[in-house]
Amino acid sequence: MAASSLLSLMFLISTLLLASSSLSVAPNPTTFTIPLSPIFTKNQPSDPIKTLNSLASSSLTRAHHLKHPKSKPPLAKTKVFSHSYGGYSISLNFGTPPQTISFILDTGSSPVWFPCTSQYNCTDCNIDPSKIPLFIPKLSSSSKFIDCQNPNCAWISSSNSFSELFGCQGCNCSQACPYWFQYGLGSTLGLLLSETLDFPEKLFTNFLVGCSIFSTQQQSAGIVGFGRTPESLPSQLGLSKFSYCLISQRLDDTSESSDLVLYRGPSSDAKTPGLSYTPFRKNPVSIDSAFREFYYVDLRKVIVGSKSVNIPYKYLVPENNTNGNGGTIVDSGTTLTIMEKPIFDAVATAFEAEMGNFSGASADVGALIGLNLCFNITGLKFEKIKFPKLTFEFKGGAKMELPVVNYFVPVDVGNSSFVCLTLVTDSTLDSVGPAIILGNTQQQNFYVEFDLENDKFGFRKQTCNK
Repeated sequence: MAASSLLSLMFLISTLLLASSSLSVAPNPTTFTIPLSPIFTKNQPSDPIKTLNSLASSSLTRAHHLKHPKSKPPLAKTKVFSHSYGGYSISLNFGTPPQTISFILDTGSSPVWFPCTSQYNCTDCNIDPSKIPLFIPKLSSSSKFIDCQNPNCAWISSSNSFSELFGCQGCNCSQACPYWFQYGLGSTLGLLLSETLDFPEKLFTNFLVGCSIFSTQQQSAGIVGFGRTPESLPSQLGLSKFSYCLISQRLDDTSESSDLVLYRGPSSDAKTPGLSYTPFRKNPVSIDSAFREFYYVDLRKVIVGSKSVNIPYKYLVPENNTNGNGGTIVDSGTTLTIMEKPIFDAVATAFEAEMGNFSGASADVGALIGLNLCFNITGLKFEKIKFPKLTFEFKGGAKMELPVVNYFVPVDVGNSSFVCLTLVTDSTLDSVGPAIILGNTQQQNFYVEFDLENDKFGFRKQTCNK
C-alpha cells in the first residue's frame, strides 16, 4: 500500500473524531482479573514439525527485533489463553459502550493497539479476516483521536520513524498523531486514540491506544504492551505489580486458560508466599531507546544436570554502552528462549555430555525441525527417559528449575523419534542488546510476578491449567 493512500485512509478516519463524554468512575477497587481469550488462525496446524520450525523461526526473528529495537489485593483479573502461533492472549474492553478486543500479552514491548476500521488491512497475516475483532470508534461516545500538537503524541512519535517516512516532522503537523510500531514479525501503523478502558469495577478514561489501519505479519487482532515505558498498560494504569501463569503449549488453540492479575496502589515489600525473587536490573543506557522497555534480570548461572555451564561474564551482564550488549530479559512475546551462539554452544555441549547414550540428530533433521540440538530416541518413550535438569540461577540465589517439557520436546520424523532442546540460536544473531531472551515456553507452569514498585521479579512452580 502506497504512503499517500495510507495517509488518505488515516486522515479519512481522523475526520470521524468524536468528543469524549464524561464518565462516572466507580470507587477504587484493589484488583483486576482479565480473561485471556483465544485468537483463531486460518488453519489449525496438523504438522508438528512445521509448527516447531515456525515457532523457532519466529522466536529468532523476534530476538533480532528485541536486540535492534528502536500490597493490596489485585485490581483486576483476566483469562490468558495459549495459541498455536506460540503466544498468549487476553481480552480487554474499550469504549462506551465497551467493545471486547483480543490482544497478545507482550512484556517485550510497550504500545497498546487494536484494528479499528472496517477497512483494516492485514498483509501476510495468519488470521481469518472474518474473525478479527475490530474496534469501531464511531460506535463509542468516548473515542477521541489525539492530534500531533498533543504532548502525548511525543510518547509515540519519538519512538518510531513514522514521521520520517511520511513527512510529518515531530509534532508540527496538524493532523491526527500517526504511529508505526515494528515487532519481530511485521509491523502496524495507524492513529493514536484516547479511549476508556473498562474493567468490571473501574473505568480508566483517556487511555492512549493505537487505532491501527494497516498491519503486516501479525498473529492476532492486537498487542497489549506490558513493557516499562509510559505508553504501556502497567504505566498508564499505575500498576504496582502484575502476575501471570502460562499454561502448557500444545501447539494448538485451546479453550483452557489461566489468569493475568493486575495490582494497583501502594504495596508493601512483603514477599508473595512461595516465590523466589531476584531484582530487576537497571536497563543499560543505549542510543536505542527500545531497550528502556525491557525487563532485565541478573542471570548468574545456567546449570545442566549438576554442573554449571561456563558462560563468559560479558554475556550475563549488559554493558552500559551504546549497544547495551549482554544481559537477560524476560519476554512473554518470544516463544522459545534465545541465546547468543557462544552461550548456546556451551549449553549444548553440556547437554551432549549428559546425554552421551543418545546419538545426535543429523544436520538435515535439525534443519527440518528448526531446532539446533536434537537426540535420537527411536524405540523409547519420552516419559520414560531420565533427562538432565536445566536450572537458571539468578542474583540473590533464586533458582528456576525447569520441568522437562519446558526445554525438551518430542518430535517424530518418518519412522524415527527425536527429542529437541527448545532453546534456540543462530549464527546471524548480533552481539547487540540482550544476550538471552527468556521466552514463554520456559515460563510455562510457573507463577511469575513483576513487582514494579519494589523492582523485583518473582516466580514459583505451579500448575497453571485450571
